[in-house]
Amino acid sequence: MQISQHPVGSGFNAASTTGDVLDGIDLSGRTAVVTGGYSGLGLETVRSLAAAGARVVVPARDVERARRAMAAVDAEVWPMDLLSPASIDAFAERFLARASSLDLLVNNAGIMALPALTLDERGYEYQFATNHLGHFQLTLGLLPALRRAGDARVVSLTSLGHRYSPVHFEDVNFAHRQYGPWLAYGQSKTANILFTVGLDARERSGGVSAFAVHPGSIAGTGLEKHIPTQMLIDAGVLDSQGRPIVDPSRNLKTVAQGAATTVWCATSPRLAGLGGVYCENCDIAPISTFQPGSTTMEDAMRISGVMPYAVDAASADRLWALSEEMIEER
Repeated sequence: MQISQHPVGSGFNAASTTGDVLDGIDLSGRTAVVTGGYSGLGLETVRSLAAAGARVVVPARDVERARRAMAAVDAEVWPMDLLSPASIDAFAERFLARASSLDLLVNNAGIMALPALTLDERGYEYQFATNHLGHFQLTLGLLPALRRAGDARVVSLTSLGHRYSPVHFEDVNFAHRQYGPWLAYGQSKTANILFTVGLDARERSGGVSAFAVHPGSIAGTGLEKHIPTQMLIDAGVLDSQGRPIVDPSRNLKTVAQGAATTVWCATSPRLAGLGGVYCENCDIAPISTFQPGSTTMEDAMRISGVMPYAVDAASADRLWALSEEMIEER
């Protein structure tokens, strides 16, 4: 079974910014947690939510570095490492003890295209562990606060890169197949979407809705640090001088444009009663007709939509069970 992916006609588009989608929205009295909130898209998300009146808490492995980066933003920084189960538990316990409810959880932090197979201390592949498992554990830990909000939203950052790979349930850690940076990244981004499907199915009746967001391609955020500059130039993401190209029609965006879909999913009244969907360009995206190997590089920059395997409910349930086993959350 697949989730229905039908655009709602939001009135926004690929060029819309966080300021556009938050115009007239008051978040006073609401609380948000944003992972990776001290750089790039996360910092713009935190700045925007705080400017609209929300109390924002940012988990960070390096607290002092995060505080320096966010010196001009009204937000709190608490310690947490997405690769440390004990650290995640400690953050969740602290939050539950100090806050009555949580209105918005933005699972924004991520890594991309590690050139060589890297395993965490548990033996889990780094991109899957960081991009999916850490956020899975964090979300489950914060569920009591999300449920208490009565109308909470969980927004998970994914990518059009999910088209590179479904989740290989029998070998998520590349123990028996050849590692590829984009295969691992694609698998983790598909997991973000399937997690959204599974979370929404389990929690929407209790007042928690979930959304997956593709922000577009935004150079200069640090996410692309493992990708050679020449590769980005050849792909048309950077110009010949290594400067970011902005062209929303090709999904090449500024940070404010890239974070707009995240903020729209977190706050838009148009999404009331909806959830479990993949969004891009400030709207729900359709099912993709993309066929691997069927496009030129230029065409690939204009691809949109979500791969059918990423919104399959049976796969979402399978991922949920596997994730529980991997974090030993029974």
